[in-house]
Order: sequence, then C-alpha cells, then structure tokens
Amino acid sequence: MHARVTIDSDVRPRFTATYLRIAGDECAFVEAHTSHATPRMLEALRANGKRPEDVRYVVVTHAHLDHAAGASALLRACPNATLLAHPRTAKNLIDPAKLVKSATAVYGEARFAELYGTIEPIPAERVRALEDQETFELGGATFRVLHTFGHAYHHFAVHDVAMETVFTGDTFGLVYPDLQARGRFALPSTSPTGFDAVEAHKSIDRVLATGAKTACLTHYDGYADVDVIAGQLRAWVDRAEAWVAEAARGDESVEAITKRLAVAWRKAIEDESARRGLGFDAAAFDLLALDIELNAQGLAFVAEARRNPS
Repeated sequence: MHARVTIDSDVRPRFTATYLRIAGDECAFVEAHTSHATPRMLEALRANGKRPEDVRYVVVTHAHLDHAAGASALLRACPNATLLAHPRTAKNLIDPAKLVKSATAVYGEARFAELYGTIEPIPAERVRALEDQETFELGGATFRVLHTFGHAYHHFAVHDVAMETVFTGDTFGLVYPDLQARGRFALPSTSPTGFDAVEAHKSIDRVLATGAKTACLTHYDGYADVDVIAGQLRAWVDRAEAWVAEAARGDESVEAITKRLAVAWRKAIEDESARRGLGFDAAAFDLLALDIELNAQGLAFVAEARRNPS
C-alpha cells in the first residue's frame, strides 16, 4: 500500500502543508511545521489507521521554523521515529539554541511561543544527516535526497520514486490554492538569508530531472504541471536577481532596499495578475503580504552582502 496524505497544518488554511507518507506497515511525516501542528498530524495518522509507533521517519527539508520547529514535539510523540535532515539542518535541530535565540530576538518570547511553540534539542542518536543523492527506505519504497539550494543553504528535496513525486520544501516555490482559480500562479521564496539565483535555477533543474509527475510543495499541496510552475519560477528568479544587482550597485540602506523592493514585488504581481487575468484582489494581496515582505528582505540582505563581502 502506498499513500500520501496532505495535512493542513497552519492556522491559516491551505498555507503550510505537512505530509503523511504511508508505505506498507510503515509511515513517515514530511515536514514538521511547528509544535502547534503536532496534534493535527497525529490525528491524520489515526484517521489513516496508523499509530505513532508506526512512524519510522520525520523528514524536514530545511531548518526554517515553519518547516522544522515542530520536529522535537513530533519525535517525542513518535517513539520509533528518526529525524532525517540536511547535515546543517541536523546540527541546528540537535542544538537549536541559535535558532531559538535569533527568532526570539526578532519576535520576542511571547510572540515566538505563539508562532512556533516549544523547540527542544533532539537527541543526536535520533537524527540521521543525509548527503546529496543518499537514499532511505520506507516500507520497501526508496526515497532519494537531492540537495537543492537557492532558497537556503541547508535545504534538500526528497524524490519519492514509488509515487513519482518530489517533496520540494521551498525550492519549487509557493503555489497557494486560493490564488489558482483563473490560472496557475507560482512565486519563489527569496526570504532571508539564502537567496542565490544560480543555485535556484540548478534546484529547479534537479526537480525536473527526476521526471516526477507531481511536485509536493510545503506551501501548498501537490501539482502535476511541474513544467508550468518551473517556467514561472525561472522568470521570477531572473527578475529577483536583476533587482539584487541593481540594489548592490547603489548605496541605499538595507531598510530602504527592503521597502523599495516590497513595492516592486507587489507591483510586479499586480502587473502579472492584470496581464493574465488572474483577478487578484485585496484578499489575494493579504495572503501574499508576508511573502512579499520576506522576499524583499531576502533580496536586500543579498544586495548588502554583495556590496560588503566578508
């Protein structure tokens, strides 16, 4: 038996997915979101006739907190599970002090707890770091890890051979269901601090090279028109790189670049909506508001780093 279940794991509907992958008597979770999502994930497990003891793996594509913050809570609930992660992600989840400190500095303790819950260290013996092209088995099915950078330098995607699927994390963009009514709309995530246009293109290539029929995005769900999504992402990545190059030649502050590029992102999306008749309204831009801000911050960070290489 092979099955994949999409779990709507965020407070905002159809914004962040985690996945339950069932293979025979074993199962795995792909992505962990935050500890607030753990009850939903365990309920999906029960609804599909499985127990926490049946979970062999918890797989996280990278260490960003909307993907990995719930890993420690999920492992506590699933006593036989092993965490699978990129080596850099594995290190940060075994000792999450830096992740917690930096996020708490941004949000404050109360807001951090509200957003991400509790993040505890994961025992090293319950963590397996996976190198590029390494494989793991689940219920007789083979999964291959592909290191995919451009969004983050600690990111991998997972090729699910049996189901002809790739779990892409954030390396294959954002495709929110509420924005798809009048045509496909995919947007890359260039959030701080790992945007790299060259690597982003390589990562898109790697996803396509698997020949998988479906891309399962963390934001949000599975899509079969992988070539269409890839083409849109490439165009946006090139546009983002042009914005970075322009900003790197100037002398604006990071704050000024962020503000200007947030306006540029919104204007470009408005133009795309008008050109293609996508009909984006105020609700659409409310949905995209956080991503627009984070994308602008990410590009400003890269521009500043190019001006002042360490």
